[in-house]
Amino acid sequence: MTDATALTDETGNARPYSVSELAFALKRTLEDAYGFVRLRAELSKVTHHSNGHIYLTLKDDRAAIDGVVWKTQARFLSVRPEQGLEVIVTGKITTYPQGSRYQIVIETMEVAGIGALLAQLERLKQKLAAEGLFEAARKTPIPAMPAVVGVVTSPTGAVIRDILHRIRDRWPCRVIVWPVVVQGEQAAAQVAAAIRGFNALEPGGRVPRPDVLIVARGGGSVEDLWAFNDEALARTVAESTIPLISAVGHETDTTLIDFVSDRRAPTPTAAAEMATPVLAELRALISDLGGRMHRCGGRVVEDRRTRIEHAGRALARVPDMLRLAEQRFDIVSGRLAASLARNQAAHERDLLAVSARLSPLLLQRPQQVWRQRLDGLAARLPPAAARRMDRAAERLSAVSKLFVAVDPERPLYRGFALVTRGDGSLVINGGLLGDGEQVTIKFGDRTERKAVIDGQPGANPTIARKPARRGKAPAADQGDLF
Repeated sequence: MTDATALTDETGNARPYSVSELAFALKRTLEDAYGFVRLRAELSKVTHHSNGHIYLTLKDDRAAIDGVVWKTQARFLSVRPEQGLEVIVTGKITTYPQGSRYQIVIETMEVAGIGALLAQLERLKQKLAAEGLFEAARKTPIPAMPAVVGVVTSPTGAVIRDILHRIRDRWPCRVIVWPVVVQGEQAAAQVAAAIRGFNALEPGGRVPRPDVLIVARGGGSVEDLWAFNDEALARTVAESTIPLISAVGHETDTTLIDFVSDRRAPTPTAAAEMATPVLAELRALISDLGGRMHRCGGRVVEDRRTRIEHAGRALARVPDMLRLAEQRFDIVSGRLAASLARNQAAHERDLLAVSARLSPLLLQRPQQVWRQRLDGLAARLPPAAARRMDRAAERLSAVSKLFVAVDPERPLYRGFALVTRGDGSLVINGGLLGDGEQVTIKFGDRTERKAVIDGQPGANPTIARKPARRGKAPAADQGDLF
């Protein structure tokens, strides 16, 4: 009950509320009156927020109410909220004061009937099939002779005993069991973690990496096997690099991981048979193949022996071949002496015929011809040599005259002088000489004197004189170039 004096002011009129006061008063009233409600409805507008909260709408054919599942409670739900799923939820009614809306804060959620579960499963199957996770091309073949078999199942119960017993009877290999719960809210997460753990093992490590995995569980109702219809578990099975056999339930039971696994077994015992060969059968097969190989090898050897014998009969014997060769040799050797005698007689006849046609005059005639030619050449040799010497003397005289004509010092005999600078370069233009520059003057008798142009030298240079080259001037008839 509300105190009447709290609802009136000093004048006796009703006290005005603020908007916040009214909104939170209504919130407390709803939460007190509907602190626990249980609703059956269809899910709509399901939104999984990035912060972990789930926002949705619960509706029937005539009304709708907003709902929220906080992230602290979302991971404990037994079913994943999806569009169109019919569920039964429990929670409390509250309001959202900022929007003047009321909503239900959901604490638990379960599927309302088997039909809804199957409808949800069918929608999930269609989704994964569209992504190609059911394609046969992506499935990995089961190894024929595994050394290590990994089993993901409950450590208690008949399933693990049946698998171990069946493998022990068929094939000697190591079996590693990863214990998990196979029913309830934690089952899907534990099975997925076991599959990822087996795939994370390194080959050659302390714990051997399995060659094949078996995920097994006994039979049960749809609700009991529902953990194996989890989408996250199905994707984990599809991502496994180790070949995986699904053996969940009985032959008539079908779960989502049966479609994404590499092989489905109707029972856990059948999964053990798929994973391992029968050692006794392999031994019998090897023995049979060995016997067949020996028999085939014997037949091949016998066939080759027969073919060699047939070929040997067709070949001639060695003594016969030698006798034929000896006979041919005797015949040829007998003919050889007579042939040589006939050949010698023929050559003697040819020699006599040739010698009869030869005479001394025929031999002397070529000698006379060559002697006449030699005498002619000897008579022409002295005049030819004299003419060649005359031509050579003329060429030598012409060259000597040319040498005298091009002698650069010939003008010196006619009174000219040769002026050079201190670096030895020839002075051609006197205007280019500077005052006081020292030069060297060379005369016709090969004497060299130092001189200074229009001034006094800095020091008295020592005049180096070259010895005069004695000789007479060239003849007047030889001429010059100056």
